[in-house]
Amino acid sequence: MITLYSHPNSRSLRVAWTLEELGLDYQCQHVALDQGEGQAAAHLARHPDGKVPVLEDGDVTLFESAPICRYLAERYGNGALLPADIAGRAAVDQWLSFIITEVEQPLWTQAKHKFALSQDKRVPAVIPTAAWEFQRALAALERRHNGQETLVGETFTLADIFLTQTLGWAVKMKNRLPEALATYREHHAKRPAMARAIARETAAAEG
Repeated sequence: MITLYSHPNSRSLRVAWTLEELGLDYQCQHVALDQGEGQAAAHLARHPDGKVPVLEDGDVTLFESAPICRYLAERYGNGALLPADIAGRAAVDQWLSFIITEVEQPLWTQAKHKFALSQDKRVPAVIPTAAWEFQRALAALERRHNGQETLVGETFTLADIFLTQTLGWAVKMKNRLPEALATYREHHAKRPAMARAIARETAAAEG
């Protein structure tokens, strides 16, 4: 049985969404990060920083959303979510790297200094700079994405899962999206697998 250690509204949604897209049977195990469960010895043995997601699949234990989703698509996808050809897989990896390092990071910086960090660690003065960095990353993204339905070829891939969730965070934090990217996000956010993933994580959290 595959086990996903998760928390709602976190990066673990990417993994749950991937699992749902692939039609895999899995257990969703809630980690109450807000109650300190991430720092318990049992979870620190899974993730050295006590975060989510973590995936257990038999003898395989992985943390960090990108390698987890890549592993699932490679092992179980049979061509779904990850192209069969080397160039296609490299294109997906290219976008995963860009989304995580360029698009997501300024959003996470905003979140940390708005609510995620303890009050004494927040520096509100960095938030406008992070917002500017996010818009700069979107401008770079727009140079390659001009209304296409998917990022790599004509098939929905892991890159679309990661970008859709990241743009969702942007909307929740009141960041402006260009029209084409807003349409892109809204389109993919309606996928049934995403709805099922959210429901699984929510149900696990509610016990």
